Order: sequence, then structure tokens, then C-alpha cells
Amino acid sequence: GNHHTLTTPSHQPNCQHTHHQTLARIHRTSSDIMAVSGMETVVSSNKTLSGSLAAAYGAGLIRDAIAARGHANIILATGASQFEMLAALVSQDVDWSKVTCFHLDEYVGVGPDHKASFVGYLRERFLNKLQNKPSAFHFVDGTSDPAAECARLGKLIGGVQIDVAFIGIGENGHLAFNDPPCNLETEEPFIVVTLDEACRKQQQGEGWFDSLEAVPKQAISMSMRHILKSSAVVCTVPDARKAAAVHMCVNNPIGPDSPCATLREHPSCVLFLDKASAAQLC
Repeated sequence: GNHHTLTTPSHQPNCQHTHHQTLARIHRTSSDIMAVSGMETVVSSNKTLSGSLAAAYGAGLIRDAIAARGHANIILATGASQFEMLAALVSQDVDWSKVTCFHLDEYVGVGPDHKASFVGYLRERFLNKLQNKPSAFHFVDGTSDPAAECARLGKLIGGVQIDVAFIGIGENGHLAFNDPPCNLETEEPFIVVTLDEACRKQQQGEGWFDSLEAVPKQAISMSMRHILKSSAVVCTVPDARKAAAVHMCVNNPIGPDSPCATLREHPSCVLFLDKASAAQLC
């Protein structure tokens, strides 16, 4: 393959000092750190470890931002890929009262009480588990007019520098709900997107909906360009069903048909994989 295991994180001279320290700590665990197509990649023996390493790394970046400016801004994603990371993130040593949270995407027409709601998911798995609440949490409201909601969220996030985006990759290679072929041009922070069948099948397969027909055909999603404006990206992608998407991310030409491949252009993206999702990298 085109990757190699780094003997020391110092092979990445452009990384921040804290990045070095975190990766050095990770390196002493049972995980391999590789440089894959220029991206730092951490492959763990299982997804619980992978999620906990991603959370620890991301929490370090949040603390750095708070130390530098007194406040941090983050993006949180949802879906099955984020279970272990979020479970570990809520127990990290972070002053959440100095953190503003944004939310990556939501289905059009789905309210917070639906079992598939990403607002409900983030309340249950993140917000409700924190004693010390974030200073603000800007949820995407799937029940309001989609264009108006995109405009509302766009104003909220427009002038904000995102310090850390915690994201995953879909089975079809999407980031947020930017299914291939994705819009790589729009500067709007949030857009209304149409979900392709592979994406909708994944949502049903993960158990969020009882039938394919029940999966909405549209969603409100943060745009590709806006995700990539984040200072750092912590991308957690476990499970064998994501192996092809991870391969796409690392190997495919960058363009609308391979949304996740654009992460290779990001100056500070770390991929957190387990053995199953990294299977096609060897």
C-alpha cells in the first residue's frame, strides 16, 4: 500500500505542538498511526478504543481553543459512527460552558421526538449527559421551512471560526448529508439536499427508520465548503461497512463523486478508524 506506520509523530513537522503530544500518547496505545495520502490516520484494534482516542484528541483541541481565546466553537455529527466517540467525549475534561455547539444536519420534516431525529440523538447522547452545559447549542430544526432554517443557521454560523468539526463518513462517501455528486461550489453554510438511495438505505439499515419509504428524501445539511473551513477535523469512521468509503476517502480523485476525498485537502484532519474500517487500506 501507499501508507507506512510512523515511528514518531515528528514526521509531521507542520502539526501543532499539542497535536504532537496527543499523537505521541496515542502511539503508546495499541493503535497504529499512519500517514495515508498525507492524512494522519489512527487505526485502533476496536471501535471503543477508536472512539475514545478521537474524543481525547478532539477535547485537547477544544481546550487549546479555550486557552487561546476563552471560547471554542465545535460541530457535532450523529449516526451510528459517532456512538463511541460521543460516549467518551462527554466524560472529557472540558469546560463546556465556554463552548458553542453547532449541529451538522437533520432530516426535513423530522421533529426531535422521532427516533431518527439528530436533535433527539444529540440531546440524549451528548447534551443531557453534561452537568456543565454548553454556552449555546444551535440545533437544526427539521420541522421548520427548510430554506428559512438554512438562512437562520447561516446567519448564526457565518462569522464564526469553528475550532473542531467532529464528523463521520457515510457508506456512500458523504460528509454530513452531501451525497455524491456533492456541491463543492456553494458558499452557503447550510443547504437543502436530496438524499440518494444508498444514503437512505444506510439510515434504514442502522435502524433509524422502519422502512425505506419512511426515510425522508431531503435534509438540511452543512455544506462541504463550510465543513472544510473548520480549523481541525476529527473524523471517526468505524465498522466493516465503512471500509469502501474509507478507501474512497484515501484513494479516489477529489471531486463531487467522492465527497469524503476532499478531506485530503484539509490541513488538520485526523481519521480515527478501527481494524474493520481500515481493511481496504492494506
